[in-house]
Amino acid sequence: MSVTLLAGTATASVAVASEGPASAPAAAPAPTAPVENLIVGYKSSASEASSNTAAADDAAAKGKKAGKKAKFDRRLGTGAALVNLGGTVAPAEAADVMAQFRADPDVAYVEPDTRAYASAVAPNDTEYAKQWDLFEATAGMNVPAAWDKTTGSGVTVAVIDTGYVAHSDLAANTVAGYDFISSATYARDGGGRDSNPADEGDWNATDGECGVGSKASNSSWHGTHVAGTIAAATNNSKGVAGIAYGAKVQHVRVLGKCGGSTSDIVDAITWASGGSVAGVPANATPAKVINMSLGGPGACGTSYQNAINAAVARGTTVVVAAGNSNADAAGYSPASCNNVINVAASNRSGDRSYYSNYGAIIDIAAPGGETRRATDTPGTVTTPENAILSTLNAGTTTPGAEIYKPYQGTSMAAPHVAGLAALMKSANSALTPAQIETAIKNNARPLAGTCTGGCGAGLADAAATVAAVTTTQPSPAFENTADFAIGDNTTVESPITVTGKTGNAPATLKVGVNIVHTYIGDLKVDLIAPDGSVYTLHNRSGGSTDNINQVYTVNASSEVANGTWKLRVNDNAGGDTGRIDSWNLTF
Repeated sequence: MSVTLLAGTATASVAVASEGPASAPAAAPAPTAPVENLIVGYKSSASEASSNTAAADDAAAKGKKAGKKAKFDRRLGTGAALVNLGGTVAPAEAADVMAQFRADPDVAYVEPDTRAYASAVAPNDTEYAKQWDLFEATAGMNVPAAWDKTTGSGVTVAVIDTGYVAHSDLAANTVAGYDFISSATYARDGGGRDSNPADEGDWNATDGECGVGSKASNSSWHGTHVAGTIAAATNNSKGVAGIAYGAKVQHVRVLGKCGGSTSDIVDAITWASGGSVAGVPANATPAKVINMSLGGPGACGTSYQNAINAAVARGTTVVVAAGNSNADAAGYSPASCNNVINVAASNRSGDRSYYSNYGAIIDIAAPGGETRRATDTPGTVTTPENAILSTLNAGTTTPGAEIYKPYQGTSMAAPHVAGLAALMKSANSALTPAQIETAIKNNARPLAGTCTGGCGAGLADAAATVAAVTTTQPSPAFENTADFAIGDNTTVESPITVTGKTGNAPATLKVGVNIVHTYIGDLKVDLIAPDGSVYTLHNRSGGSTDNINQVYTVNASSEVANGTWKLRVNDNAGGDTGRIDSWNLTF
């Protein structure tokens, strides 16, 4: 089976509260997100304003009244007290503790210790104003607001396509790829597979050169255009902005003269996702997202499906273009494969682009552009500004000068979603491919126009989706607040019995530990799973430092969640004693 490309040518600031009136402390808004610490300002006449001991006693007493283990942590530079709540607690629980402080006439103010983030502004790329697909309210993908939270750093996106023609707006974000075209004739590089994914051009000199009905055409430099949408360098005072400009692009070449073969593409999917391919060196930077802006007629075959299933099992999200035949995408491959995010194209007005495939199998729509009106002669380019601008090359056959040019197609829509997947994976590395797909669909917004035939969940919304996967959702925390004495040269265990969970514990199990001890260098602290597996949290480090008040992250994905977990503390020296004050598990 031969496969072709799917494109047409065309500050946060922190304010310090002052003392409130004598009658009552200044009110702060109720918490709307989980809280770990509170900031408490005492009036200058209160002993807690100058005495850490008094502040510690006060925090403990107020926490006890609210049913929490509130503890004085340290004094801020402003003189306020930082009070730890014994781990991250739900907004309502934090509000209960805050209410105890507000009721005290010696308290000037109390507020949650919230987080501030760098605030993104419009990038300074010279062509950014033309990238309606990123920011326009009607049919843009609402990308700039997502940059406040993530830019895709730490994620590699494989572009399985025509390869890479050098472009200065992509070079800094490009990692080593591979050329999987096994035919020297189609590769045009004088050999078969090799480590150089350079795009040698996919032009056809004459009609019929690639079979009956094929037409002579210039080189498309398609993979470079796709890559620019995903991760063009941004804020570099030139060209365009990439959706996940902190991510890296890995060019995996499968399309050359007359398209590409299923066998080469299947190997490329395997290698890009970290699998092994005979005769090919291991991928040093496996991709967590794959973009395939390619396809051909016919339902998904077993070869494609097996390769995609294996990639997803490795944790790689696979994004594919729906196709440009104005037909049901169920009749095209790999768009009709399972375990992919199948992307239709929308235009600048928010309608389905006239060429885009559609149907029940579509998952989501994204900007693909449209360069003519419905009443125009097919092939006529009347509105190039309504297509998708990205990195390209001016060469008609072999590479020439680097340029920027608008293209239209579901090939352009798919990398918008691949870029979004990279943003999500960077913001929340624990997300699985299934969770990424679900979040994209659940947070889509309706198309501003119409989509005859079906465009899935609607138009992908980057900001809403990233916000959904980065907002900490309150989850049941299992806690033991009983005191367990730690004697010299002894071992003590505090249990927590977990019930009501399904399946295994997460790869990011949170273990909140509060131990009172005057020499933590004496201590070894382990989490014991229900089956007896040991996860060391602290091993005799810290010397003479007092107390452990920390949340550890444990990969407990091999452990059944339900059962009795234990915090085991072993004291390895004499002279200092203490207690396990409290600990908790958050799933």
